[in-house]
Amino acid sequence: MPDTAANFEELIYEVADHVATVTLNAPDRMNTISGPMLDGLSQALLKADADPEVRCVILTGAGRAFCAGLNLESATKGEGIGSGAVSSASLDLRNTPPTILFNMDTPTICAINGGAAGYGMDTALGCDIRIMSDKAKMAAAFTKRGILPESGGTWFLPRMLGWEKASQLIFTGRTLKADECLEEGLCAKVVPHDTLMDEARALAKEIAANAPLAVQASKRLMRMGLSEPFTEHVHHVFLQLLPLMRSEDAREGMMAFLEKREAKFQGR
Repeated sequence: MPDTAANFEELIYEVADHVATVTLNAPDRMNTISGPMLDGLSQALLKADADPEVRCVILTGAGRAFCAGLNLESATKGEGIGSGAVSSASLDLRNTPPTILFNMDTPTICAINGGAAGYGMDTALGCDIRIMSDKAKMAAAFTKRGILPESGGTWFLPRMLGWEKASQLIFTGRTLKADECLEEGLCAKVVPHDTLMDEARALAKEIAANAPLAVQASKRLMRMGLSEPFTEHVHHVFLQLLPLMRSEDAREGMMAFLEKREAKFQGR
């Protein structure tokens, strides 16, 4: 049973064993993104990142899809996300899921249970690690709908695939099956559909067993390293290392090694 649970509109939030699981929960429409779901996802991610008891986050979807993109039915009616009803002046991009995911220090795993199309694909790419069901797929269908990868895809894909492969995928709007995503390096592994959440939880628990301050600092420095030269980066790493060396967890990690036992980290 989960240690804690919270209600957000159109998603489920649960915490157990230092792992927060966020489930997009509109299976009747294949978890397409609505305004309430977008707001709820932002709130859930911020809640998890601020909770010292949460050491890893799993993001997944209910039903047969992870997220089939934006809710096009609402958009074509002039309502909600992707419609003329939303102006650039009304968007706070600092507090939307792609930006929040990128800035989170807590590690994130996307357990892709089904189709991840458009916004759903970008959201999956924004997580640190992706595990895919053998029934899942990624669809870069943006240009087929007259738009572009609006939530991180133009930033992630060239870095993950290289310019040429990213260009081919984005310009054609192709759909990749799970084994093709694995071959291209867009996911860490593909597993039988029925074992997806067990695999994701096992990895999350392995991450959560390590010193959370060290894991979060490592992620933060990796993110900084994407945009700074090596010499400056090494300097920032050293400045981060100093407080970590004085932490209770660092002492516990060293004692556990000397005493040949598993460390018990407290996040202090």
